[in-house]
Amino acid sequence: MKRFNYEAKDLSTGKIVKATVQADSERSAAKLLIGQGFTPHEIKEANDDNGLLTKFTGRITIKDKVVFTRQLSTLIGAGLPLTQSLRTVHEQTENKKLQAVVDDIIASVEGGKSLSESFAKHPEVFDNVFLALITAGEASGTLDEALRRIATQQEKDAAMMSKIKGALTYPMIVLFVIMGVVVFMLVAVVPQVKNLYIDLNQELPLVTQLMVGFADFIIRFGWALIPVFIGLIYFTRQYLRTEGGIKTKDTLKLNAPIFGRMFRKLYMARLARTGQTLLNTGVPMLDMLKIVAQAVNNTVIAKAVDRAAEKVKGGKALSASLKGEEYILPFVPQMISIGEQSGKIDEMMGKAAQVYEDELDEEIKSISTAIEPVLMVILAVVAGTLVAAILLPIYGLVNNLNV
Repeated sequence: MKRFNYEAKDLSTGKIVKATVQADSERSAAKLLIGQGFTPHEIKEANDDNGLLTKFTGRITIKDKVVFTRQLSTLIGAGLPLTQSLRTVHEQTENKKLQAVVDDIIASVEGGKSLSESFAKHPEVFDNVFLALITAGEASGTLDEALRRIATQQEKDAAMMSKIKGALTYPMIVLFVIMGVVVFMLVAVVPQVKNLYIDLNQELPLVTQLMVGFADFIIRFGWALIPVFIGLIYFTRQYLRTEGGIKTKDTLKLNAPIFGRMFRKLYMARLARTGQTLLNTGVPMLDMLKIVAQAVNNTVIAKAVDRAAEKVKGGKALSASLKGEEYILPFVPQMISIGEQSGKIDEMMGKAAQVYEDELDEEIKSISTAIEPVLMVILAVVAGTLVAAILLPIYGLVNNLNV
């Protein structure tokens, strides 16, 4: 089917509408618009090149998606027809790339596709959790509620990731500054001390000799280190995109000193929160587990969930299936077990998610507190070594001159 840009009058409101529709021909597009209560003024075939250009430029943030989802939920909940709700959200959306996506969704819906099928055409924007909730909402007639839950889920996940990035950013900045200071001292200060000793025919102390050797190496071969460093980054990134690299990275996250516990709680919170949202919207258990395995964004946890899903398929309870998995924290199957007994698995998963989200906040605070003294020790060692390398020669010269 082709895409057509059109300008038409909405007979129900009297407003002029500009949007896109999918049809086999211009005549078919006109018939479709008339059938939907529009009087076409102008219909032109869309230029796909512009659509492709818009698709690959710009960036759609979590905030953009949350605002879009909440607005759409509110409009549908207020009783507006789906296409009218989408057009209203389209007008209020400021992100150009998201506007292009919504434009295509409107055209797809007007062409006879369901909302979930229309969203599925843009997997780079709408993930499997989003699509599953939309599908369940359409099936149960609670699309507005499904959209509201999606927005809540996105907000909670974004808030957790923001806190973790904040905890990791501070030490990275401090270490980067320390490295900058070290390089400056080696390149600008240490050579001056070396030249002073050469002029006076004096022998440098051992610490300073080591520093001078390191400084000479950086000055002479520093240019060669740049392509080596760039190549190392490139090949590391390429490796981390392979199956083995992804598994290595995900395993390191779960077992990293200091940060390992934080990541484990993050994944448990994400697992439980996503599971609660899906079950609450009416997604079947096995489908929920399949989507959760992808949503946790860790292959090691995902395989544990997949193994649990196979056991559930064989008739075993979910709590018993998850119990004993190495990286599934015990509290999750315990809460699910209570939910299985009371018939409220989704509610218990929500409570488990809340517990881990609260613990994650405390974990991040404790990590920030623990990192500060470690950074201070590193800073003290580096500063002490540099001071010793620079001041010891000066004290040695003073003593020699006094003698």
